[in-house]
Amino acid sequence: MPPKTRRLGQTDLTVTTLGIGTAPLGGNFAEITNTEALAIINLALDAGVTFIDTAPFYGFGRSERATGDAIRCRDYSLSTKVGRLLAPGALANPFADAGMIDPLPFHPVYDYSYDAVMRSFEDSQQRLGLKRIDILLAHDIGDMQHGREENARHMKDLESGYRAMDDLRRNGHVKAIGIGVNEVKACLDVMETGDWDTFLLAGRYTLLEQTPLDDLLPACQAKGISLIIGGPFNSGILVGRDTWNYAKAPADVLAKAARIETICRDHNTPMPAAALAFPLGHDRVASVIPGTRSTSEMQDILTWAAHPIPDTLWSDLKSAGLLHPDTPTPEQNPLL
Repeated sequence: MPPKTRRLGQTDLTVTTLGIGTAPLGGNFAEITNTEALAIINLALDAGVTFIDTAPFYGFGRSERATGDAIRCRDYSLSTKVGRLLAPGALANPFADAGMIDPLPFHPVYDYSYDAVMRSFEDSQQRLGLKRIDILLAHDIGDMQHGREENARHMKDLESGYRAMDDLRRNGHVKAIGIGVNEVKACLDVMETGDWDTFLLAGRYTLLEQTPLDDLLPACQAKGISLIIGGPFNSGILVGRDTWNYAKAPADVLAKAARIETICRDHNTPMPAAALAFPLGHDRVASVIPGTRSTSEMQDILTWAAHPIPDTLWSDLKSAGLLHPDTPTPEQNPLL
């Protein structure tokens, strides 16, 4: 069965509740061929997973090129991002400086201003080679990303950048706008900047951590903003690896993940299956978009998405103190 769909914010756009993040397809922390990247996206599309997220930053244009080639003659919903322009000239050490393996010969330059947003959007259209982009997100703004002083300058630029994004939306060039970040605070900081449709939040509302229930999710509920959840496996720890937030997980996080896995096992449920379904228990979450580095990983994701999850799993996780007490949980499989 194909994935279910949910409406994005207050727009007329719907996205599949299971989507695909394409950071790995640009060579982010993973070596991958273009042939494998195309095969991953085609496997997802063949299974009915039609929401794809990409960005200029991923492989410095490489992910957008692969994404466009894969979906050009297919049914799709697509998000890409602004906030970094790609300038000619390769970084001396792209892996050390940006976590990229074999990127295209460019380097990113942060710019969230009106003119830069318009130029970035046009550049993405060229790299993608597609008739439309559905969702446009301002990428990686926030204090953790830039430091407080530098981010204050970027936030000032985003005031005009928002106007550019809003112009593109009002003129029908995109259907929805938002930001794509790893920080809850960044979402809260831009909340009053304008009329946003969606926030792509990576790794912060997951089976492992639910702090957005205290502030961001109620604020999104009040304003009709949807969340797209990236990094539902928290950089790998929820699929059994020892990485969390793009680094080696500390002992307390490893211990919590192990307790979650034990309860999942008691309910005959793979922990990654629970991790995919969990965020969609909240009606503000429109889609969950794991990244994948191979067709075998993509097939695993599809298998986990189809796995039935008993209601008692969620209640037992709550009883064990492993979920926020106010966490809404899925009443049925929200993915398929």
